[in-house]
Formats: sequence, C-alpha cells, structure tokens
Amino acid sequence: MLSFFSEVLHASWQLLNQAAFYILFGLLVGGMLKTFLSPAYVAAHLGKGRFSSVFKAALLGIPIPLCSCGVLPAAATLKKQGANNGAVTAFLISTPESGVDSILTTWALLDPIMTVARPISAFISATVAGLLENFISFPAVPEEKPKIMPFPLASAVAPLSIPGKLKAGVQYMVNDLWPDIAGWFFIGIFAGGLITALVPDEVFSTWLGGGFSSMLLMLAVGIPLYICASASTPIAAAFIMKGVSPGTALVFLLAGPATNATSITVLIGLLGKRAVALYLFSIAVISVLCGLAVDAVYLSLGIKAAAMVGKHGAMLPHGVMLTAVFVLLALSVRPLLKMVNRWFGGEKQRDGACCVGKAEKKEKTPCGCGKR
Repeated sequence: MLSFFSEVLHASWQLLNQAAFYILFGLLVGGMLKTFLSPAYVAAHLGKGRFSSVFKAALLGIPIPLCSCGVLPAAATLKKQGANNGAVTAFLISTPESGVDSILTTWALLDPIMTVARPISAFISATVAGLLENFISFPAVPEEKPKIMPFPLASAVAPLSIPGKLKAGVQYMVNDLWPDIAGWFFIGIFAGGLITALVPDEVFSTWLGGGFSSMLLMLAVGIPLYICASASTPIAAAFIMKGVSPGTALVFLLAGPATNATSITVLIGLLGKRAVALYLFSIAVISVLCGLAVDAVYLSLGIKAAAMVGKHGAMLPHGVMLTAVFVLLALSVRPLLKMVNRWFGGEKQRDGACCVGKAEKKEKTPCGCGKR
C-alpha cells in the first residue's frame, strides 16, 4: 500500500514538475488580458453581423483562461452588452476548451501536435455551433442595443498607466485567476498520477485505443464531467501514456472542459433548449471529427504519442522547473486552504443554476469557480 501511494505521488510530482513553469506563464498572460482588454471594444464587435461576430467571439475565447462554470457570468454579461446568441454560444465553447494556461500546459505535458490541435479544434467547434445558432435564430430586424454593462473580463476602473495595468494584472492572477482553478488543477495532477499508477495499460489500450467507438465512449465520460482545461491536461497525458489514442484524448480535452451537468442547466435558461442542443451537438460531432483527424496525422507521420508525452516540459533547465514548482505551490497555499474549508468546513453551497443568476454579484459560484 505504501509503495503504491509513493508511486502515485512520484507520478503526480513528475506531471507537476513538467507543467509548473508553463502554467505560471499562462496565468501571467491571462492576468494581462484582463487588464488590457477593453469592454467597449468587446461589446462592439460581438453584437454586429451574423457571421463575423461568431468568428470574433470564437477567437476571443481561445486565449482566455475560464472554466465551464466561470465562463457563464462572462457570457451572460456579453449577452447583456448586445452580443447575439451565436457569438455567445461560440464564446461559451472556445473559452473553456482552451486558454493560454492550458495551451502551454499541453506543450509541457503532451507534444506540439496536440498543442496546435487543441485550440484549432476549439475554434472549429465554437464557430460551427455559433454559425448554426445564428443561421437559425438571427433576427431579421436588429434588436434595440442594450445598455453597456461592465464586462467581468476587463477592468471597470479609471484608466491605468502601463505599469499600473501590469501590477493590476499580476494582482488579478494571484488573487482571482489562480485561486479559481488551483484546486481543480491539483486534483487533475493527482488524478493523472493515480491513473498512471493504478490502471493497467491493457485497460485503456483495449477500450480507448482509437477509432470511432473509443471516442464515443470518451464523449460519454467527458460531457457530464466537471473539469477545467488545465486540470484535464495531466489526465489526458496519463491516458496517452496508458495507450489511449491522441485523438481520443483530444475528445476528452474538448468535451470535458466545455460541458458539465450544472452548466448545461444554466445554459438552457440563458440561451434556450434549441441553442443548448446545437451547443452539445457541435461539441460532440466536431470533437470526434477532430479526434479522428489527429489520429490520422499521428499515423501518417509514424509518431507514437506516448513516446512524446512530457518531452518538451523536460527541455527546461531543472533549476527553472523546480523554482516554478515552488512558486506555484506558494501561490496555492491560500486558495487550497480555502477550498478545503469550503468542502469540509461546513460552508453550505446552494446548488444549480445560480452561476448566471449571480453574474452581477461578487460571490463564488457553486461549482467552485469564481466570477472573474
């Protein structure tokens, strides 16, 4: 038993060691996005045009590090600012499926092919869903432009100098962005280590070794599951090391972060049942098609994905990697203590669909994501 626990910790430590530097850099970029992104610019570009607004919303969501629950208040506010349903749908899909933190973690834990395939697949699935929604429901007569509301991804304070914005971005990263995903990230790291130590290779290679049926099975696992993009990456790395095809792992990386049971119920109230059906249909179909395409790429190049896992994270000097781990752990002490207290300290959480209902209130959502 002790040896098994040591093996889990060792595997988890290896994943953390490879990912820490890249997650820190991604968080820093996320903080800068928050302070340098103009809410007026965002609102102006997502409310006009049946098609152009969808492309812009899908692109906007790619670098922003928000999970499937954390993105809901932002999307609700976008809708209040005048963004059409297709743009909101595209933003809701591309944002949790990707992010600068998860892209860099994918580079560290997986390989360049998956690093490129992940944001491209997120953009395609978001665009398809948004275009379908606007094609069906785009109003013939433009609606009256709603009053501009403060956008939660950008600062609503007086204009700051460049040094002031940099400082505000770092503060946002430390006090808001990382605390909202830290717990889930470490759960993902531990889950990856557990899978590496516990599950025999034959189980994954037999059931999830590749092909259409493997991807359908991964969809069934990923769609109801709550997991953020950064936390899903070490789990996907463990899957691939156990023999899961890279395309099947990509399905998990897309479907897991973009959906969960709570967010689906909230989206029905925000966009309606038909839009949510298109949302889930697009994620399912595009993620499987992209997964099949990725498997074909690896096959044509003769690359074994398991042999590539973690190689690029290990290219950094050992001292840099170790320093990044300790910095990340230091930043994680307070949010992890708060999470443990919230889970086990008797703090009651209300269930369900309050993520959007409280979009304009500064409080934690029940799924563990903070309003950004």
